[in-house]
Amino acid sequence: MNPNVSDNELIEILKRRAFEYFRDQWNPVNGLIADKNKPGTPASIAVLGMGLSVYTVAVECALLTRAEAVERTLKALRFLQTSEQSANHDATGCRGFYYHFLDMESGKRAWKSELSTVDTAILMAGVLTARNYFTGENSEERELREIADFLYQRVEWNWALNGAVTLTHGWKPERGFLRYRWNKDYSEAMILYTLALGSPTHAIDPAGYLEWISSFETQTIYGIETLHAGPLFIHQMSHLWIDFRGIRDQFCRKVGFDYFENSKRATQIQQQYAIQNPRKFINYGKYFWGLTASDGPGKAVRTVNGVKRYFYDYRARGVPHGPDDGTVSPWAVVASLPFAPDIVLDTIRNLITQLGDTHMCEYGFDASYNSSFTTRGKESEWHSPWIFGLNQGALILMIENYQTGLIWKTFNEISYVKIGLEAAGFASAVKK
Repeated sequence: MNPNVSDNELIEILKRRAFEYFRDQWNPVNGLIADKNKPGTPASIAVLGMGLSVYTVAVECALLTRAEAVERTLKALRFLQTSEQSANHDATGCRGFYYHFLDMESGKRAWKSELSTVDTAILMAGVLTARNYFTGENSEERELREIADFLYQRVEWNWALNGAVTLTHGWKPERGFLRYRWNKDYSEAMILYTLALGSPTHAIDPAGYLEWISSFETQTIYGIETLHAGPLFIHQMSHLWIDFRGIRDQFCRKVGFDYFENSKRATQIQQQYAIQNPRKFINYGKYFWGLTASDGPGKAVRTVNGVKRYFYDYRARGVPHGPDDGTVSPWAVVASLPFAPDIVLDTIRNLITQLGDTHMCEYGFDASYNSSFTTRGKESEWHSPWIFGLNQGALILMIENYQTGLIWKTFNEISYVKIGLEAAGFASAVKK
C-alpha cells in the first residue's frame, strides 16, 4: 500500500479494504456477522450492530447498492425478531437482550456467553442507525423501520438494573445477574445509558446515570488534564454513534470540556506515552502507538535485548499504567481520526511505511502486532493471525464520521437518542 497518496485517498483505501470483512464474514441466511475471520468463530452481536451501521456507509460509498444493503439489514432484523427470546440456556436472547456470542448458523447462544447489556446497546445502535437511514416508502424499508422500533422497544433495560439504579453487565441463565455493574469509572457504557434512558417502554431512572458519572475524576497525565481510561476503545466506542462535540452533562460542565475533547486528549496521551516509551519497547515513538483491547503474542516470557519481558494474549492494553507488552493496534489509531487528525494521519503513514506489506492483508492492517516479539524460528515480528469485526467496524465508522459525519448525523437525529441525552443531563446542549 502506497503511503504517499493524498490523505483522503489513504483513508478511503483503508475504509474500502475494511469493508471487505463485512462482505465476506456474513451469513446470507440469517444476516449474522462473525466476531473474527477464524473458521468456526461465532457471531458477535456488537459486530452485527457495527455491520448494520457499516451498510449505510457502504451505500454512500457505492460499495453496496441500496437494495443490497436493505436486504442484508432485513435478514438480520427478521432473525433478531423471530429468534427465541426466553430463559432457556440455548436461546438467542431474553427480555429483548441478546447473548454476546451466537452460533453463526443456528443463531443460538454460543460459548455459554452472557446476556450482555453493553453489547445489546451496541447492537441497538446499529439497528436504530439503519432505521433512521432507510427512510424510503417501499415495503422493504417500511418493514425495516417497523422491526427496528419493535426490537429497541422490546429491550427491558429496567430489568437489567436488578433492583438498583445502575445497570448490570449482564445475566446468565445458569446463575442470574453478573456481579459487576456500570457504576464507576469512565467506560464504553455511555451508549448503553443513553439508549436505556431514551426507551419509550422500559426506560431507567436518570439517577443511575448520575450515580455513574459521580465516580468520574480527572487526572493530569503528561501535563494533560483528562478523564482517564487506558485503552483507546473506551474513548471511541460510544463516539462511533453519538456526536459529543459541544454537548455537556453535569460532569463535563464541572470540568469545562466535553467527552469529544476528552477523547482528543486521550489520543494525545497515547502519543506522548509512545514518545517517552518507559518500558523501552521496539519501534514505539511519535508516530508509532495505539494501545487498546487486542489479541497478543502471549502468554509467554522472553528475554529481549537482555530484558525479561512478559507477553499477554487478549488483554485490554492501555496507557500509561498498562498492561503493555509492546503490542499495538493500527485500527485503534485510525478510529481516533476525528479526534486528532493531525497526529493520526501522520501515524497511519508511518505505520504503513514501517510495517510494509508484511503486516497488511486484504482487509487492511493486521489487527495487532508486536515488534518486540518474534515468532520462534523466524525473523518476522508477531502479528495477529485473525481480523476482528469490531476493529474493522470502528475503523470504517470513524473514517466516515471524519469525512462526512454520516453516522453522527443519522444517529443523533433519532428521537430516542435525543430523549436519552436529555435525560442524562445534556438537555440544554443537545443539538436540534
